[in-house]
Order: sequence, then structure tokens, then C-alpha cells
Amino acid sequence: MNEVERHLKRAKNKKIKVDKGVAKAKVEKGIMLVITGNGKGKSTAGFGNVTRCVGHGYKAAVVQFIKGKWASGERALLEKNGVAFAVMGTGFTWETQNPEADKIAANKVWQEAKKFLADPDIHLVLLDELTYMLSYEYLPKDEVLSTLANRPKEQSVVITGRRAIDELITMADTVSDIQDTKHAFRAGIKARQGVDW
Repeated sequence: MNEVERHLKRAKNKKIKVDKGVAKAKVEKGIMLVITGNGKGKSTAGFGNVTRCVGHGYKAAVVQFIKGKWASGERALLEKNGVAFAVMGTGFTWETQNPEADKIAANKVWQEAKKFLADPDIHLVLLDELTYMLSYEYLPKDEVLSTLANRPKEQSVVITGRRAIDELITMADTVSDIQDTKHAFRAGIKARQGVDW
């Protein structure tokens, strides 16, 4: 058997496996996707899901915890396309240096998140950096988990941030763990508009 024949055989076997998996997937419902890990690109991936959703004509909403002081290219684009944003707006916790004020801001934006998570017309909700709010205990964990579990059946939710708590990992349908191999910042390269934010 030559290389072309071997390739065709592998491709045929792969197609059989993939087709079986597609045929087996019968459940129709929104999913919960957690994108965690210490690598770069978690929020970027979440915004990719929002862009995909809007591109298909569905309604999406974004809640941003922690971030919010920098001008966001994603927000500038997506708000023009009907995506609702609720932004904590206090910036990174190492900048604020005020956990009590951060808790108040987190709970305020969480009230907006709950409205999005109760709206059956919203196909996808991005909860950007929610993991920090739970690991820092800025939000009531049981309430957050209950709200996520009781969202509309067809609604999907994407949660980003480092150190996702075990309960989120268990509850999620899909979990991606993005690892840091190398980062430009550690080499003294500044964050770049249009790439990093």
C-alpha cells in the first residue's frame, strides 16, 4: 500500500468515526462552556463565540467582570451589532486595591447578568472573567450556580477566567484549559491594541 492509499484509508476510517458521533448526538439544548487556565486567549475565545452567534442572526449579551477600564475593540464592534454589555468597569483587582468596592461593583453587574440569564430571547451569554468573582468570593456561589442551572433551556453560556471552581467544571458541558507556554509581556513587549485588547 502506498502513501496515498494509506492516507485514504485513514481518512475513510476517521469519517466513519465522526459520522457515528454525529448520528449519536441527539440532545438539543444550550450548552455551558468554561474556558479557563493560565494562558492567553480565554476572553478572546469567548468573544469569538459571541461573534459567531451574532453572525448567525442570534441575540447575545456580554457581562465583563474585572476588565472594563481599557477601550475594548470587541465592545466597540459588537455593541454596533446589537450586543448588550454590562461592564463592572472597575478594572483589574490589582489596580483597585479595594476588595469591598470590588464586591459591590461585582454584585451590581451580577444583577444585570441575572437578567440576561433569564431572557429566553438571548441565545448566548458571555460571562467574561466570572471565575475570579467566585474564587475571590465576591459573588454568592450558590446563587450563581443556581442561576446558571436554571437559565432558559436553549440558552448557551460561555464563562472565562483562570482557576474555574470545581462546581463550574462539573456543571459545564465543555471545558477548555488554555495553558501558558510563552507570553510576549514577559519579554518586555507592551500589550498591543487590536491584538491584546
